[in-house]
Amino acid sequence: MDLDKIKALLDYMGRSRVQEMRVTQDGTTVVIRNAPLHAPASISSTKESTGTVVSLADGLKEAAVETKTIVRAPASGIVHQAASPGATALAQINAQVEVGQGLCVLEAMKVFTTIPAPFAGTIKRVLFEDGAEVAAGDPLVEIS
Repeated sequence: MDLDKIKALLDYMGRSRVQEMRVTQDGTTVVIRNAPLHAPASISSTKESTGTVVSLADGLKEAAVETKTIVRAPASGIVHQAASPGATALAQINAQVEVGQGLCVLEAMKVFTTIPAPFAGTIKRVLFEDGAEVAAGDPLVEIS
């Protein structure tokens, strides 16, 4: 499957309400997932299974805290701790990271992409095993 076709699929997914698309061509399978929407903005509160009512604003605050501290996989693929086999892991617990510093490497369709730190801080947890398969949106590293 050529890169132009993949770009067209990504563009379509960005404009549509489709949650997941799986396309296979010439022995290559591409899976694209949209991030799930938490709640429509027009809803002012939601009812949890315990019967308590939680305001949407509280839920958004919790989501903001999570997105500030958890770095998530931007796409599905195989995640590696180091840039090359036998090299030192990019993300070490208690290490200081700067904005843009590499945290791990994501391999998707034989393309290797370094996942950068979106903000500076200290690495608290590495949430993946080296060589593990991850889906888009899966947590990778916790930074505080």
